[in-house]
Amino acid sequence: MSPQPYSPSLSPQESHAPDAPLSSTDDVTTARSQAKPFAAPIGREGFRNKPVSFIRRSGRMAPRHEKALALHGEHFVIEVPRGEAFTSVDTDFVFDAATEYARSAPLIVEVGSGQGEAVLVAAGARPDVDFLALEVYPPGIARTVLHAADRGLDNVRVAEVNAPEALATMLPAGSVAEVWVFFPDPWHKAKHVKRRLVEPSFVELVSRVLVPGGIWRLATDWVPYAEQIAAVVGPSSEFESLGPDANGIVERFDGRALTGFEKKGMAAGRVITDFAFRKLEA
Repeated sequence: MSPQPYSPSLSPQESHAPDAPLSSTDDVTTARSQAKPFAAPIGREGFRNKPVSFIRRSGRMAPRHEKALALHGEHFVIEVPRGEAFTSVDTDFVFDAATEYARSAPLIVEVGSGQGEAVLVAAGARPDVDFLALEVYPPGIARTVLHAADRGLDNVRVAEVNAPEALATMLPAGSVAEVWVFFPDPWHKAKHVKRRLVEPSFVELVSRVLVPGGIWRLATDWVPYAEQIAAVVGPSSEFESLGPDANGIVERFDGRALTGFEKKGMAAGRVITDFAFRKLEA
């Protein structure tokens, strides 16, 4: 199947609910009429046996964002063949960075790129590095595409995808120089903690895609989540801390842009904690 121009895949079924498998033949038919051509029927056993770390929300796009997707989406947005859900990944699909960027360069992957503020600043400052932003919200993807096109950042690509699935199959093992996870949803309520992204199985996925010696950078403005990151990643046999202690806490690194989200957190008095870990040699 040849690639099709990108269009956001948010459907009425998903506008106020977690990303989930399509539930019937009618759902599949409806989804195919409204979403990407890769939306596939259900059928794979064991699909998403853990809750995803996000909830798909509806959001109206500004006309300039819609125009940016129409003009530049095919270039900047990776068309991901789907499994059962709109942000799932067909397990046969493997991302070929050398072909996509038409060169061989270190690859940095940002998980949950939001409006694209961090990845755009980094890509502008480091033209010798390629960046892949993983995001699930179409308005954020659209804004990233708009500014990447305006700034001529040909080293940026975006994929609308559930990050753990991308790390599990889409990205080849040992193909990524750095993974960034900045301000993941903290899921404040105790009953929702199970939805947090950074937990033991995610540590294994990050380790899988990183080159030996590759760097994993994280940041959060929620103290309980910072404690969880330190407790989960710090003792891992896959990583070593780049900070003075085993918990991985470090000073903010120069390559992390100060985003609007972070500014709001700081204004509200929340504590920002940065982490950095290095993947150990095999």
